[in-house]
Amino acid sequence: MIMKLGVIGCGKMGSALVKGAISKGAIESGEVLVFDTFEESAEKLSKEIGVKIANNSNDLVKNSDAVLLCVKPQDIISLTECLDKDRNGILFISIAAGVKIQDLEKSLLDKDRVIRVMPNTPAMIGKGASAQSRGSNATESDIQFVKNLLNAVGIALEVPEKQLDAVTGLSGSGPAYIYTVIEAMADGGVLVGLSKDQALMLAAQTVSGAAEMIINSKEHPATLRDQVSSPGGTTIAGLAAIESGKLRSTLIEAVKAATERSKELGN
Repeated sequence: MIMKLGVIGCGKMGSALVKGAISKGAIESGEVLVFDTFEESAEKLSKEIGVKIANNSNDLVKNSDAVLLCVKPQDIISLTECLDKDRNGILFISIAAGVKIQDLEKSLLDKDRVIRVMPNTPAMIGKGASAQSRGSNATESDIQFVKNLLNAVGIALEVPEKQLDAVTGLSGSGPAYIYTVIEAMADGGVLVGLSKDQALMLAAQTVSGAAEMIINSKEHPATLRDQVSSPGGTTIAGLAAIESGKLRSTLIEAVKAATERSKELGN
């Protein structure tokens, strides 16, 4: 069955998800309908990938089998509550952080289905790390459809909704932690004599390469770290400085703090 996908909200994340899905063949551009209150955003996406623009949210919903909700968390319930009730049951896919499935389901029709997704910004370059949780009515075909969308822009896992706050704290907020690590490494490079551009390029590529080593080799990070650490060498000296600065425990606390904040926002 060909699914007709509607996208409400054509910002960076909504655009990234639909672009990736089309480029990987998860859905055809002719089966995608978009809408944004900022007309320029919808027009820009339409010009880039040839999707159609709906007149309004209700028009989009009536002509879609699945709707990707890419609006701000504080706006999503007011949007879903105001949708025209004269429709068949469809799949709603929410990327709104902190908005629980049960609240979405209450704002929709009993015959609608809901899947909640937590993507991250590297999805914009096809390197996303996403997780999804199914609502009470979601079917296996719904899960597979969403999985195909998310896999088109990176990797996707299915988790119970109670774990989505942890996903938010780890992969949702994680890019910001890594940007800070890269910036700090680059600053260290400048401190010891490299130009800013040289240091930033080397730091960013090092982080990217190290991540790919873990993904491709399936080795534990500690094993790969030990392979670089010669007795009395430069790497072990650097690692000793990292341990004294408590970088490891700081990153652990960062994930914990972001997770707790996600829980607070959800309440």
